[in-house]
Amino acid sequence: MTNTDALSRQPTKLDLASPQQFKFSIIKLPKVEYFCTAANVPGVNMGNATQTNPFRDIPVPGDKFVFEQLEITFMVDENLENYREMHGWLTGIGFPKDRKQYRDILAENKDRFPVIGKESTPTDPGKVVSGATPIGPIFSDATLNILTSKNNANIEVRFRDVFPISLSGLNFNQQASDVDYLSATAIFQYNIYEFAQKGKKAVSYTHLTLPTNREV
Repeated sequence: MTNTDALSRQPTKLDLASPQQFKFSIIKLPKVEYFCTAANVPGVNMGNATQTNPFRDIPVPGDKFVFEQLEITFMVDENLENYREMHGWLTGIGFPKDRKQYRDILAENKDRFPVIGKESTPTDPGKVVSGATPIGPIFSDATLNILTSKNNANIEVRFRDVFPISLSGLNFNQQASDVDYLSATAIFQYNIYEFAQKGKKAVSYTHLTLPTNREV
């Protein structure tokens, strides 16, 4: 039964969340996370369906839950190390030059939260495989830590099976009149994100497997 007592319905925490109080970390991109200046909690939507009726169509909840994209902005260091780190992940997945780029990313370490179950990993990444690809090196996991007003870790937003889909370019300009620094924006897709209270025991997850016969 819903509690209608006014006093008991008041919030116990009156401090407001600040957009400056956060720390973003992504396991695969340590140099990017250090310079991260903006990140988002993506929106979600489920849509709706319509149940026909002789008098009036009735809206009902949809059955397809959709997560919007994860987007971060980071300052670019002088040696472009963090930009190249991000760029290398994208080119490894897309391998625009040759298949060696894809084989190289498959050879990297897995950058994931703990998993349940056994993942499928072929012994020779240069062969055509049936079933699942070795997903660990292709994806990563990420966490958006939301801090309190006293800069203490509070809420974690945990993203699973993250992979990049775009990276903005870098625009140099000798006519700029003010001191300015380069920044870049990266956009990611992912499997799911969940909220967790800081200090709670990490949950073990079963990660995605990709059915594919992709030749590398």
